[in-house]
Amino acid sequence: MHFTVEAQKMAIEYLTDGAIAIDATVGNGFDTIFLAQNVGEAGLVYGVDIQSMAIESAKQKLQQADLLHRTQLAVMSHANLLDLLPTKDHGQVSVAMFNLGYLPFGDKSIVTTAASTRQALDHTFRLLRLGGLLSVLAYPGHAGGAEESTMIAQWFDDHHSYFEAKRFQDSQNTNSPILWSMSKCRSHSP
Repeated sequence: MHFTVEAQKMAIEYLTDGAIAIDATVGNGFDTIFLAQNVGEAGLVYGVDIQSMAIESAKQKLQQADLLHRTQLAVMSHANLLDLLPTKDHGQVSVAMFNLGYLPFGDKSIVTTAASTRQALDHTFRLLRLGGLLSVLAYPGHAGGAEESTMIAQWFDDHHSYFEAKRFQDSQNTNSPILWSMSKCRSHSP
């Protein structure tokens, strides 16, 4: 199973013309492009990454695909998503996608962390609309990845009454990526 493709397949039904979406870890920009293609001309994708080279690379790809105008990208931690989105968009996000870990073909010492990801998940809960989708792809096999994956599992357990959740992992491989996909079914803050 290619988990990135699976996350996109799940997200597609939540994306309509005019939707607001978040790519909380822009990386190489593939999820950003996917989201921008599917929010339509009236939609907007907010994307963040802590590495400027990731944002610049994504901007170039979006420009080539004539999709840059559908995005607002920032070099910042996903832990600060509330600072990026204007108040009018809080509670309006249709899809938020996280693809954690490190930038492929980049510096593997720069990784997402359990602490920043927990804060990002807390913020994303507030940003999602009722019925919105949160997908999180984590990689327990890299340094710090197991701790981050454990924290994510605990976060979803703590918030289980607010989401209809699915979890995917290759049960034959303990270092397999883990994909969580949740639809927000209650808007009351935990």
